[in-house]
Amino acid sequence: MTFGLYIGAIVIGLALLTWSADRFINGAVGCSDVLKLPPMVTGLVLVAFGTSAPEILVSTLASLTGSPALAVGNALGSNIANIGLVLGFTILIAPIPLKKAVLYRELPILLAATMFAWLLFLDYRLSPVDGMLLLLMLALSLGFLVWRNQTGAEDIFEIPEQGHRLSHRQAVFHFLSGLIILIASARLLVWGASELAIGLGIDELIVGLTIVAIGTSLPELAASLSAALKGHQDMALGNIVGSNLFNLLAVLAVPALLGPMDLSTEIILRDYGTMAALTVLLGVFAYSMQRKGKLARLEGGILLAIYAGYTTWLVVSLV
Repeated sequence: MTFGLYIGAIVIGLALLTWSADRFINGAVGCSDVLKLPPMVTGLVLVAFGTSAPEILVSTLASLTGSPALAVGNALGSNIANIGLVLGFTILIAPIPLKKAVLYRELPILLAATMFAWLLFLDYRLSPVDGMLLLLMLALSLGFLVWRNQTGAEDIFEIPEQGHRLSHRQAVFHFLSGLIILIASARLLVWGASELAIGLGIDELIVGLTIVAIGTSLPELAASLSAALKGHQDMALGNIVGSNLFNLLAVLAVPALLGPMDLSTEIILRDYGTMAALTVLLGVFAYSMQRKGKLARLEGGILLAIYAGYTTWLVVSLV
């Protein structure tokens, strides 16, 4: 009965997390329309506090409640799921066109951030200094993107379209209610996941890498699949790269800022190594496919197969 309660908390938390994230983003778009904010500012805010809001809140609450391994697993696992599961599955549905903005701005920054964070992991420890360095890297990355945008390049992040325009009151209500439910559902999810891990004797890191990571990646999966089915699959790659950048530099900074923690060999080699390998492989696919101008189903199948192999690796490690 107790395990049923924990599983129920995880399922309900994930469902509310996905729903409230969409409501929060719609409210943010509505508020930006009312305030007449530049698209660039709206895009950055939406990426920072919209698509990565579930991961940021889950990692914050996990760290505050004494589960830093769950927070790290959530950050790394979400990036692995975004590339292997979300992007791989989306490409299988429809090939994804390669946009120059992603190839020459966002993807190089993600590759550089992946290498930078790897250097911070080499001492097998995350400290508040590491957290500040990750946030500094995020600020520099955003500053570079803003500068490039002001030089006349196209908008960096796609702003989701609303089915109908919200009034001022509706926009504020959607924004605030979405944020409140987002926080509550993240707390419910963290509680259910951590208690289930303790009850079953499973490492919290594994729970964060699997159940929590997939759950917090549901908004990206839903958005990417919806875009692909509507013929807007060109948005998928940019959104995934942008989301992973924030997960790496903002979400991963949370447990570091809230207190030092030791990193196991599994985190460094298995989990971060898999995330880094998938990121580099994505770069190889993207740059080698420039002439064709798209990522085809073969690349999607390879990414999905790697994710399946990694997940199997995690399951086997529990036996």
